[in-house]
Amino acid sequence: MPRAEVLSRWGQPTRVVPLAQGERLQYSFQPQGQEVVMVDIDAAGRVLQARQVLNENDFARIPLDGSWTQADIDREFGPPGYVGQVGRWDGPVWTYRWRGGMVDQMFYVYFDPAGRVRRTEIGMDPRQFRNMR
Repeated sequence: MPRAEVLSRWGQPTRVVPLAQGERLQYSFQPQGQEVVMVDIDAAGRVLQARQVLNENDFARIPLDGSWTQADIDREFGPPGYVGQVGRWDGPVWTYRWRGGMVDQMFYVYFDPAGRVRRTEIGMDPRQFRNMR
């Protein structure tokens, strides 16, 4: 499929990220949605792959040794739904909403003060609890 057809079907992406051999069209439905779709386009303008990246297999690709930065997370998962801080962590925490099985969940990426990934965590989406009342 050519790039133009993707744009005609999906509209303008949230962001276009340059890749070594082409570009990535990011379609993020954050902060309220639960999907981020990446469409990789080759240098000739044809789709190489399209995939929804908010899932356990893609989260497991993130190394916790400090080798990935905020730029890597942004390239692989798009902009977070929320950026915040937590009391016992000295750096930003990026949050993504996603659907894990039958449960609404949150995926947290913890960065150190230099912007390197040091920890990730999966938790329940607080909206899940509102639905239980």
